[in-house]
Amino acid sequence: MKFLTVTQESLEMGAKILKEGGLVAFPTETVYGLGADAFNPSALAKIFDVKKRPHFDPLIIHIASIDSLENVADFSQIKKETQKTIFLLAENFWPGPLSIVLPKNDRIPGIATAGLSTAAIRFPDNEAAQKLISLSQTAIAAPSANIFGSLSPTRAEHVRDNLGEKIDMILDGGPARIGVESTVLDITGDKIKILRPGGTPREAIERLIGPVEGSETGEHGLDKISSPGQLKNHYAPKTPLYVLKSDDIIRRPFEDGAAFLFFDGLTRDAWRDAQTKTQMLPAAVKVLSESGQMSEAASCLFETLHELDSLNISCIYAQEAPQTGLGEAINDRLMRGAEKLV
Repeated sequence: MKFLTVTQESLEMGAKILKEGGLVAFPTETVYGLGADAFNPSALAKIFDVKKRPHFDPLIIHIASIDSLENVADFSQIKKETQKTIFLLAENFWPGPLSIVLPKNDRIPGIATAGLSTAAIRFPDNEAAQKLISLSQTAIAAPSANIFGSLSPTRAEHVRDNLGEKIDMILDGGPARIGVESTVLDITGDKIKILRPGGTPREAIERLIGPVEGSETGEHGLDKISSPGQLKNHYAPKTPLYVLKSDDIIRRPFEDGAAFLFFDGLTRDAWRDAQTKTQMLPAAVKVLSESGQMSEAASCLFETLHELDSLNISCIYAQEAPQTGLGEAINDRLMRGAEKLV
């Protein structure tokens, strides 16, 4: 396995590996992706094997320009009015953390989309990712570069520690800027719907195209999965994770061997004030954003969970974020990785 900093030379090496049917982990603005040639069924099969990913869970197709959208989508199946919406979204949110579910064309193998006639497609806002896709002269199918169901990687080191020698190359482009996966938006039905909240907030989408239906975290059966990140149990640390509302975590007493993860500094301070001096200190106390800044909290989420998960602690108590903007994506990831508190 090659572990290389992003340079023109390493990107060219990565593109060559992709052309030859190999797997390359690469940075995006959201999390690190595990990429394969989107038109090569054998290469795509390796993704599922390496990640231990169920074949009913589709992949996201990454492109390097809006112009190349027609190389992967079948516009003959899309109404003219819907096409206008697609390009309105693309012009405003691409490159960026938005994946749009569209009818796929025949070049995209069924293994990439779990046999569905649609594919989630996005144009990442990361120069290294864009160059890698362009140099490979293909589209890249890429889920997060980790074992299926575990914490998403926001650094190249997370990929190395999780996947090790199972892949051909890891391109190190530094920490991911946004830190949560893309929003997945389905526009193929009668109503536009968010299948997975992510790096593009619902409010921004609705300001552009009007109301959209929301995601239903973990409420659907496996037969209804139409995009990545819809399984109820996903994004989970090895350490038991419990998610609490602000008032509940403030009332939660110190617990020997446990860690506490707060959304903001005010809640942490209120929790400290509520404790008695005689109780045991927790193993760790972390805050996603001292000032409660949503983008900072999102960018720190997986990074902080990775850090806590390495401490050999008994459990993690995490505070819910406000359910606005990127808070919807933060809470989605926390809840999918959480266990019920009894």
